[in-house]
Amino acid sequence: MMRILVVGAGAIGGFFGGRLLAAKRDVTFLVRERRAAQLAKTGLVIKSKLGDVNLPTPPTVSAETLKGPYDVVLLSCKAFDLEGAMTSFAPAVGSDTAILPLLNGLAHLDALATRFAKKNVLGGVAALALTLDAEGHVLHLNDMLGLSFGELDGAKSARVAALAAEFAAAGIQAGQSEAILQEMWEKWAFIATAGGITSLMRGTVGDIVAGGGAPLTTALYDEIGLIAAANSHPLRPPAVERAKAMLTVAGSPFNSSMARDVENGFRTEADHVVGDLLKRAKGGDYPMIRIAYAHLKTYEARRQREGKG
Repeated sequence: MMRILVVGAGAIGGFFGGRLLAAKRDVTFLVRERRAAQLAKTGLVIKSKLGDVNLPTPPTVSAETLKGPYDVVLLSCKAFDLEGAMTSFAPAVGSDTAILPLLNGLAHLDALATRFAKKNVLGGVAALALTLDAEGHVLHLNDMLGLSFGELDGAKSARVAALAAEFAAAGIQAGQSEAILQEMWEKWAFIATAGGITSLMRGTVGDIVAGGGAPLTTALYDEIGLIAAANSHPLRPPAVERAKAMLTVAGSPFNSSMARDVENGFRTEADHVVGDLLKRAKGGDYPMIRIAYAHLKTYEARRQREGKG
């Protein structure tokens, strides 16, 4: 059995960590004081069509009391919180610790490799819709449950196989990917398109289609595809077909978490999800990406002016 530290007990960390813990895996949550108090009061509750979980006293630790090393660190913070998160879980990382980040984009891989060591870092992709309600319960919003991870160089490894067995014990069939960077690029293309267009248009996918905006959605996705190809990860046809179908279906209620952040006045991952694409562009012009990014940065500038941090 692997010793697993889950950084945070938010939507993603709470979901995967909670299911592992319910399966009697060795899991501890690294949480801040406020979340620790909430968990002590209400426990960790997961509400899902795939089965609810109720853990009255999940094990928690603070950054001040954390001692390592752990076999695995499961990381699922917002990209703009990564620096602080790395400082908080650093005592858990030993020479053989595997860090599995489930963040958006790819910039976090470089940050983690710089702070620790590249050999510590796995790539990972999670595909499911989660949120926290007002009481801190984890809500699984659909019946999707996808998780894939692997070594960045595509090699098979004992630690990836062992971690997959941990998830399997919790009823989570996690894919051991030999092309995880490719999968991460394909997810990035999807979430950057979804986040960029739904934030820009202030509507769901169905609203955008009804308003005649589907060609703009596909234009944004195609621009991202050009950047992926320029970085040696051309989007594979099945991924392109699946993404475009999801992003242009009439009547779809799908909305991105980034758009929900904009609607709620929260900080966004604009730099990490959209802006970083432009940093990786190797020539060419990308008007749709630039419009989506300028819109999000304008929103962030207004938040700063209004003192929202």
